Amino acid sequence: MHPWRRSVAGEEGSAALEFIAVGVILLVPMVYFVIALGGIQEQTLGAEAAARHMARVIARAPDAASATERGEAVLRGVIDEYGLDADAVDVTLTCTPSGVECPSSGATVFVTVSTRVTLPLVPELFGLDRSTAVPVQATSAQKVSRLWGAR
Repeated sequence: MHPWRRSVAGEEGSAALEFIAVGVILLVPMVYFVIALGGIQEQTLGAEAAARHMARVIARAPDAASATERGEAVLRGVIDEYGLDADAVDVTLTCTPSGVECPSSGATVFVTVSTRVTLPLVPELFGLDRSTAVPVQATSAQKVSRLWGAR
């Protein structure tokens, strides 16, 4: 008998069973990781779309009242379209140069949209869903026309 056959002769088992066990152990975390990243990406795209569209609408609005109204309408539409949690969305509006009314002619409007993405299958027990949430933030800038408000 060959020497290498003697060392393997005592080992018996099912390779298929071992591959299935190891495959399941590796596959379950991989699937969870893909689902979690998909949810984070969806919320990131939603925050980016909200910031970009709100900045554009506010900068092109004819006056401050319609800028606020149109900006809120755009935000509601993006929240519905991307499935964002309306309570978790925070919007900040700033203008440069500082000290000017926002929006005003010639200023640059910055819209920052922040939200938190809760991971899938994390229970609300002891606030785990809040402590494991991933923060997402997007900022967009848009220049306001020098003729803004003169219409």
